[in-house]
Amino acid sequence: MSKSLQEFLQQIHTVENEILEEYASQWDEYTEPRKTLVTEAGKTERYLYFVVEGIQRSYYINEGKEHVIAFTYPPSFSGIPDSFLVQKPSKYYLETITESRFLRLSYERHQQLMEKYRPIETLFRKAIERIFIGVLERHYELMAYTIEERFKAFMKRSPHLLNMVPHKDLASYLRIDPTNFSKLLSSVRL
Repeated sequence: MSKSLQEFLQQIHTVENEILEEYASQWDEYTEPRKTLVTEAGKTERYLYFVVEGIQRSYYINEGKEHVIAFTYPPSFSGIPDSFLVQKPSKYYLETITESRFLRLSYERHQQLMEKYRPIETLFRKAIERIFIGVLERHYELMAYTIEERFKAFMKRSPHLLNMVPHKDLASYLRIDPTNFSKLLSSVRL
């Protein structure tokens, strides 16, 4: 599993093999069954996760209603990034949708390794830049796109999730009423 992590990290920023192997060796295997809260709102995210298998969702609850923020699946990072980065309580939840296998690294060990190896710090700066750009793109889609445009953009980007994630969660992620999501599903040509 550490090889898939190393390959993923090398795509973000090239790091000398010896350094990357030491870094990857510090990640522990971790498994959760489906429908399990990995991180709860109000708790501080202590780990950075790398998804080996499974699908997760992050969401917040407002006035009793769940609002899906993101889905994570292999190969990608997972967790509550803002809580992890600043070590403050999370405002939202991370839950497994399917049984999930991860590699995870504690905040403390991650910090130690970034201090020890400048290339690891650079790698994570670049990873955070990618996450930031993705968040801005998603924000733009939510603000500027019609529901049909949001639906089409999602289907172009992540069509595989359609059969793996409950449609109510996809509708929430796209900020589309579930009834309208069903109509789009049957009427929009992709």
